[in-house]
Amino acid sequence: MRVLWPHDDHGRLQGPEELVLAVAPEGITAAVAGTVPDDLAGHLLDLVEQAAPSSPDRPPQVLKECRTLLDQSMRGPSTVSAGPSYLASPPVRFGLAAEVLRSDNLNDAQRVRPMRPGNWEPEEWEELIGGGAGAPWSMIVDNDQVVSICHTPRRTPAGAEAGTWTAQAFRGRGYAAATTAAWVDLLSPHCPFLFYSTSADNRSSRRVAERLGLRDIGWLWKLTRGPVAG
Repeated sequence: MRVLWPHDDHGRLQGPEELVLAVAPEGITAAVAGTVPDDLAGHLLDLVEQAAPSSPDRPPQVLKECRTLLDQSMRGPSTVSAGPSYLASPPVRFGLAAEVLRSDNLNDAQRVRPMRPGNWEPEEWEELIGGGAGAPWSMIVDNDQVVSICHTPRRTPAGAEAGTWTAQAFRGRGYAAATTAAWVDLLSPHCPFLFYSTSADNRSSRRVAERLGLRDIGWLWKLTRGPVAG
């Protein structure tokens, strides 16, 4: 959670989620947003601390209790979302005939600079290619267009999170697995823990984790005020 979400000086979440439960077979832990009143935040954390372990892929009973308290206090319904998290421990390998370009190669960076996909803003793309926010990265190119990317949307001293994207027409070819494997190779010498997280209904993303043999470490259950974007 400390990789995926910024925390303030008091250990409170800074983000749209009001409560996040990290559920593993060994137990449950939680983080509460800074927007939640202090007394309620303390009560929620106490409830989670006392909760019994449960199956990570099923909503724990304490989630229902916390949701009821939050909805009563925050005056409105919250939305539940969830998904598995994986630990990528090197070496991670995936054989593929396609060439994988990497941010540690200056020639690769110069090659992809003019190939910005439409889902990236020009300023974001330039920063990524230049080694700023989102780097390190790995990419696959087909006919002078970038068709698959694994980059670093979040990196802290605690670890880094993989972010993947593959163009619709090129999915199912193993490109996401190949770029993710290259990303792990790039970051593993410099980062203590590498994570790959996705949503419960993203079957293709979960298959990538399975293909790479990533370790399933548990599920994140999130309560967010209002609708969650798809």
